[in-house]
Amino acid sequence: MLRLTLTNPPLLSALSSAGHGSKVLFTDANYPATTAANPRARLIELSIGRNLPTVSDLLGLVLPILPVEAACVMEGPGEIPAHDEYAKALAPLQLDSLGRFEFYDAARGSEVAVVVTTGDTRLYANLMLTVGVA
Repeated sequence: MLRLTLTNPPLLSALSSAGHGSKVLFTDANYPATTAANPRARLIELSIGRNLPTVSDLLGLVLPILPVEAACVMEGPGEIPAHDEYAKALAPLQLDSLGRFEFYDAARGSEVAVVVTTGDTRLYANLMLTVGVA
């Protein structure tokens, strides 16, 4: 039995296979993961209900085990509370942002190795992490 907080075997396997420079995309429940992500990426569907889990929940589980060298969010109108949560969790790392369609283009890139869908119903709650070196 693992003593990690994150125990989902497909997600652990996908994260462990993502090397330095690979990108991991955590999507909200509204994200078009089948059309706006690298089709060769490993798709892990974690949504089990409304807001279960949120991207913030997932980030809290992943940060202790995954080195992150960069992070990017999808810009939205006005202040996005989810982005504030991510910035706090990722500090001192800078949180970059891309416009909606630029984010979709980046998510379709060949370096996106893992796409994880969540039940997060917050708008513009998508987060893309770049794997760093341990």
